[in-house]
Amino acid sequence: MFAALLVSLLICSVTVFMHMAGLVLLMAFMRARSGRIRPQDNVLRQTGFIMLVVFGLFAIHAAEIWAYAVLYMALGEFATFEASLYFATSTFTTLGYGDVLLGEQWRLVGAIEGFNGFLLIGWSTAFLVSVIGRLRAIEFDWLDHHLDGD
Repeated sequence: MFAALLVSLLICSVTVFMHMAGLVLLMAFMRARSGRIRPQDNVLRQTGFIMLVVFGLFAIHAAEIWAYAVLYMALGEFATFEASLYFATSTFTTLGYGDVLLGEQWRLVGAIEGFNGFLLIGWSTAFLVSVIGRLRAIEFDWLDHHLDGD
């Protein structure tokens, strides 16, 4: 049990760091492109901007899931990488079909992965809501200024 807890602590630390670094890079990308996004002028650009953010979040989560899949392979839990990736994906997203399982020694790692994935997906959801909220605020500021005659 202690080995599983230690491995879980390490992989959770790695994925939280990956998530933070990914969000920092995504914010830097958004800042670099923000001058071109004028929600009041072009809804298509705004939509493209949101789509880039969504796909950026998808890429961050994919990297985290792959980290778990590599871990499970390193622990010798699965014969193929496909099975490892399938298990990591269904566990990370808390779907957990249960048709592929970890051995008793490492099953606690899988349970903690579910919690870790749940937390990181929630963090991404909050980030996305914040981005969309800021875009709406820019749009409404522009509208308020034009309605006031500015």
